[in-house]
Amino acid sequence: MNLDSLYSELTLKTNAKLVLLVLDGVGDLATREQGYLTPLEAAVTPNLDALSKDSAQGRMIPVAPGITPGSGPGHVALFGYDPIEYQVGRGVIEALGLGLELKAGDVAARANFCTLDAKGIVTDRRAGRIDTPVCEELCALLAQKVKKIGATEVIIKPGKGHRFVVVFRGAGLAGPLTDADPHREGLPVPDAKPVNPKSAKAKKAAKLVAEFYKAALPVIAQKKPANGFLLRGIAHQPAIPGFQERYGLRPACIAVYPMYKGLAQLVGMTKLEGAQTIGEQFERYLAEYDNYDYFFIHYKYTDMHGEDGNFAAKRTAIEELDAALPILLRKRPDVLVITGDHSTPCAVKGHSWHPQPVLLHSPISGSDKLERFTETGANSGSLGVFEAKYLIRLMQANARMFDKFGA
Repeated sequence: MNLDSLYSELTLKTNAKLVLLVLDGVGDLATREQGYLTPLEAAVTPNLDALSKDSAQGRMIPVAPGITPGSGPGHVALFGYDPIEYQVGRGVIEALGLGLELKAGDVAARANFCTLDAKGIVTDRRAGRIDTPVCEELCALLAQKVKKIGATEVIIKPGKGHRFVVVFRGAGLAGPLTDADPHREGLPVPDAKPVNPKSAKAKKAAKLVAEFYKAALPVIAQKKPANGFLLRGIAHQPAIPGFQERYGLRPACIAVYPMYKGLAQLVGMTKLEGAQTIGEQFERYLAEYDNYDYFFIHYKYTDMHGEDGNFAAKRTAIEELDAALPILLRKRPDVLVITGDHSTPCAVKGHSWHPQPVLLHSPISGSDKLERFTETGANSGSLGVFEAKYLIRLMQANARMFDKFGA
């Protein structure tokens, strides 16, 4: 018997309500330049502080020591799946989040509009974070001009800000491919190549991506600052066991950005659409409280400001979430977890491998007698340091969802 089978055998049906509140990329580092404080430590958070006094804390390793996760692996682990076993391309996640129905054999890519200089060097990976209406106009132009490559259909759909999705729909395609993205400025856009060089389907997909670049780049060449684009997470949709079947919980997702809706949809969560602010997200939770057992609520802005290296903005984003927290607590769930999918330190300006802090509150979580929710405090918490894929099991245990194991 493997561990998942044991958990399933021990699972009891209860009426418990579980909430996972993800402050994307919330973990950070205390550096000399930041006055030896993290944004969590510098933020004024009276509501998180009050919750901390009656909660357990710890640190979570997102994948494995030293491995920096993308958002996909980070969330797959939070949902209780092994992120190494279940690898999901960001393109698939983003496409699902935007409401596209992927078919067998479709290859999807997540895209960023970017700025290229005259030599094709990337000077801004996000094209100055163009507004969504600009992205929509550019995508409409590309969709009009590049409808097919040979017999393969090309589907282009805008997301939020500088982001969009490209889906290649044709026979004999597969991923994953390497990213057509240098992941930093000052370099040219690399070619997408098959991760498995022996895969004929992946080779065909890589050739299509190269032909798409040749067809699409001239269309937007004069559209500065968004005169180029980057593709990453180029893959087909994998098979993943459903969340409700796996855990016996009716799950719902309340997220703003398409990628996180796509991640939730991938495991069978219901997407609750419409909310655009964290306050609206919490209000939607209240309205749907009786309809679901598990709520995944996603907050993006901590990660966004960490990637920009903007300490003050990340601190403010934490304070804004804290100010809205009493809305959620009007109907306090049986188990509430507040954490990140990974760390995005301002000093790194990107995701990192550093364990993210986690707060777990339930009637039987106990108190670690910590006055605040911070990285430093979490280091001494009773949850210790554990792999993120076990978080859902700790939530279930705190909801009294497991029978005793053995005599």
